[in-house]
Amino acid sequence: MSSPETKAAVRNFVAEREWGQFHSPGNLIKSIAIESGELLECMQWSEDIDPARVRSELADVLTYAYLLADRMGWDPDEVVLAKLHETSAKYPVEKARGKSTKYDQL
Repeated sequence: MSSPETKAAVRNFVAEREWGQFHSPGNLIKSIAIESGELLECMQWSEDIDPARVRSELADVLTYAYLLADRMGWDPDEVVLAKLHETSAKYPVEKARGKSTKYDQL
């Protein structure tokens, strides 16, 4: 899902501004939470969404997530695939299909 071009663009953006010095794991995690809140705010009072605003806030969340993965030395695709594998074990298709029940209640 993440392309080499995207990774390079994010790294270059940060490097050109010398912002890497501020990107400790803790700061990046806080930034993800802040931007996630802004994404949630898109639907705070209504289910009607502005797709352009949602797209912009989602981009911020994803950018900080890429930066955190990069800082930790993790490949974002590998992180997602490993989690999907773990979650697949918790939610077997035959038990979870069409249900929103938590895994320990299936």
